[in-house]
Amino acid sequence: RLWEALWQAGERDGLQNIGLGARDTLRLEMGYCLYGNDIDDTTSPVEAGLGWITKTGGDRDFIDRPLLERQKREGVSRRLVGFELTERGVPRHGYRLADAEGRAIGSVTSGTMSPTLKKGIGMGYVETAYAEPGTPIAVVIREKPVAARIVKLPFIPNR
Repeated sequence: RLWEALWQAGERDGLQNIGLGARDTLRLEMGYCLYGNDIDDTTSPVEAGLGWITKTGGDRDFIDRPLLERQKREGVSRRLVGFELTERGVPRHGYRLADAEGRAIGSVTSGTMSPTLKKGIGMGYVETAYAEPGTPIAVVIREKPVAARIVKLPFIPNR
């Protein structure tokens, strides 16, 4: 009944339902991680830029505490970054990320055509040396390198 009432109430305003594609685009524009894509049991919160939510102080014991303490202390070999294409194209999950010489430096975890920015955007893990905003990279789309650059998240600033 609630569903029907919402549709009836929104009909005059052109209310339309949306699915996972819209949810995925909106969360990506905000730089939000999706479990199973951007974070999973093979990534650490420190690699994903979520170290701020992982408190290692005190005497609490939890899974992988020694690893997380070491990563916070010594750094990590890869980082989750945001990137935007500077050429036409749409990055997709699993596409390879490369440096200027074409050497693989990581992979896309989430990507789409941003309806707000009107360009391809994505997130992915790259070697830490390439994680600085402004760093030029390439997204390999159908074996062709497409120019991109690392950007600070979120893609759409909070207003």
